[in-house]
Amino acid sequence: MTQSSVEPKTAAEDAGSGSNVPAGRSWLDRYFHISERGSTVATEVRGGVTTFMAMAYILLLNPLILGGKDVDGNVLSQPALITATALAAAATTLLMGFWGKVPLALAAGLSVSGVLASQVVPVMTWPQAMGMCVAYGAVICLLVVTGLREMIMNAIPLALKHAITIGIGLFIAIIGFVKAGFVHENPAPGGGPVSLGPAGELAGWPVLIFAVTLLLIFALQARNVPGAILIGIVVGTIVAALLNAIADIPAKAWFSGAPELNGSAVSAPDFSLIGDVSFSGWGDVGYITITMIVFTLVLAGFFDAMATILGVGTEAKLADDKGRMPGLSKALFIDGAGGVIGGVGGGSGQTVFVESATGVGEGARTGLASVVTGGFFALCLFFTPLTAIVPQEVAAAALVVIGAMMMQNAKHVDWSDRSVAIPVFLTVVLMPFTYTITTGVAAGVISYAVIKVAQGKAREVGAFMWGLTAIFVVYFAIHPIESWLGVG
Repeated sequence: MTQSSVEPKTAAEDAGSGSNVPAGRSWLDRYFHISERGSTVATEVRGGVTTFMAMAYILLLNPLILGGKDVDGNVLSQPALITATALAAAATTLLMGFWGKVPLALAAGLSVSGVLASQVVPVMTWPQAMGMCVAYGAVICLLVVTGLREMIMNAIPLALKHAITIGIGLFIAIIGFVKAGFVHENPAPGGGPVSLGPAGELAGWPVLIFAVTLLLIFALQARNVPGAILIGIVVGTIVAALLNAIADIPAKAWFSGAPELNGSAVSAPDFSLIGDVSFSGWGDVGYITITMIVFTLVLAGFFDAMATILGVGTEAKLADDKGRMPGLSKALFIDGAGGVIGGVGGGSGQTVFVESATGVGEGARTGLASVVTGGFFALCLFFTPLTAIVPQEVAAAALVVIGAMMMQNAKHVDWSDRSVAIPVFLTVVLMPFTYTITTGVAAGVISYAVIKVAQGKAREVGAFMWGLTAIFVVYFAIHPIESWLGVG
């Protein structure tokens, strides 16, 4: 086990293991170490509710991202997607609470879902895409068990890690603008590749609702209002419903249909996507492509999780100055298992959400908070019709907000160092410009190695990065290589 995987007791737990532990504690207190960590049951419940409110938007955004067509033209059912998203979030968060015993909540990772929607389903069916989730989750679990994750984390330059996060943020933001109809493919000859609205100007009430919702969320965040994203989505949906009724907007004007409740707000969950996983036919796509997809999913779901877990753990005063915290290896393993659980459940790979910090800010210190958060996700299984009211234009605003939040990593980049700035620039801009995360990562890795060689610092690249460079060179040159070999 690596040093960062050691699970020492915190000072509070050490103190609580002796005679200072209050007598007559409940089993709940003993199981979750509530008193030892300086918390109370009421505080944990409040923290769990706060975390759920901060990340409940995923129930809307994940189905929005995964709502496209696969290689065979199949589209996943929205009620089934909402059910799958809620079920996978509930299962992984409850597992984190009961087994990991730390205040970390999980749900479908938007970066993972973005990879599935933009890079996987254009060449695979949805069942095969979920099989890829299972595969990448198993890889992460293996990395955690063997301790290789630390070697990988140390091998990739910190600047490139920040660049990946920034690039994914821009990628998610452009998805939001497109889903809202704010940005369109430009049909005019001789113009740019994209345009403002369908013809150089915004058109229709729905895109106005998007803009209002976006500005509202930004305003709430500027005032540090807890749950700003969820509040913005709720208000935007109410305004959309009222405007739809008053202005009599045609249903076809809304990308996902008019914001109306048809029938009851409560319904039985749609579990049709559970177990709809396929591991066959991958060879038709090409093993190099499959390798690139798995590697990209690992990048999307692994590195952010490591930083988030340690960051939230430190905020909760569970980690020491060396990044060690109780339940760290369990938390990392559960995060990897989230890929497997999300794939089998049909809701995309699950990962730890940075919004867990909102619950910690309310005083949450134990897994009981995660149990509360997971319980609320489970309740959402029965409110799919209510969730489906939210128009795509409103939910898309939250995607742009998430992208803006991920941009804050730019402050950690030394832009005056060209050996850093150039790889970061290529990584960041090529993700949204090419609509693929892999291309950005590949360009960043290759350019980093080339610049180091040009500076006479080839040894600083490291064996692992040289291996990645070779893989990504093949990735870019795959068609000439196949042509040369007479394949494809």
